[in-house]
Amino acid sequence: MPSIRLLALFFFLFFSVHSQEDTPIARFLRYLQFNTAHPNPSYADPISFLISQANAIGLHARTLEFTPSKPLLLLTWPGSNPSLPSVLFNSHLDSVPAEPSKWIYPPFSATLAPDGKIYARGAQDEKCIAMQYLEAIRNLKANGFTPSRTVHISYVPDEEIGGFDGSAKFAESKEFKDLNVGFVLDEGQASTGEEFRVFYADRSPWGLIIKATGDPGHGSRLYDNGAMENLMKSVEVITKFRESQFDIVKSGEAMNSEVISVNPVYLKAGIPSPTGFVMNMQPSEAEAGFDLRLPPTADPDLIKKRIAEE
Repeated sequence: MPSIRLLALFFFLFFSVHSQEDTPIARFLRYLQFNTAHPNPSYADPISFLISQANAIGLHARTLEFTPSKPLLLLTWPGSNPSLPSVLFNSHLDSVPAEPSKWIYPPFSATLAPDGKIYARGAQDEKCIAMQYLEAIRNLKANGFTPSRTVHISYVPDEEIGGFDGSAKFAESKEFKDLNVGFVLDEGQASTGEEFRVFYADRSPWGLIIKATGDPGHGSRLYDNGAMENLMKSVEVITKFRESQFDIVKSGEAMNSEVISVNPVYLKAGIPSPTGFVMNMQPSEAEAGFDLRLPPTADPDLIKKRIAEE
């Protein structure tokens, strides 16, 4: 009797596990497990997975490569009237780096926690959208729907480092022009509810680097025009500007995407020593980096002028 119960338990677990292997969540978790983080994103494996998903729902797939080892995947759902301008849904394959030691779960384990949360690098930015495109088409096809316009989905490389070898070259290519695209929808902001917000404009990224120089000297002295002092003056000005923009968002006057966002991302200064940094020496150079995002209403030239003047 115990052996029969054990066998019954085995089959129950076997079919329970395998019945979950072809669900939207299971497919999403599988896609999250590919390490696509910079500086060495894996592109071949996730593209193979996406092609298998496309084949399963009858989409045409082709891989384009405008730069060696940086493939772009293009999926196509033919419309009933291909003469009409097509629709293009875009998504990027890569993700920003992850610090595994700082994560509750390994960043590419795609862990589904007991509370229903999924932990994985790229889950929101933006592999969720990549899979939502496919799941939406899967459901539409299952209900017998055929679009009038041809629908394309592009999965591009290197978006997180500027997209110069991905979407930029794709947009200038003959392959893109042949698609006769009339409407493009790209990634947006994650939603915690049932609604999806659609934006008709996006901010432009600007990596601002401020380098300061000054007279070096012993750490025991007080004098003007030190590199760190000069840098901190600039940091203080930028911090005040950041606060003014953030206050607008906090007050509800504008959304995060409508202001100039400023975030400090690194600080580089000091004279290295075997144990860290020399503490009794003032450096002659100091540097800070900021990630700025400018909405279409902001004038980049005016921003540069203001930074230079202040």
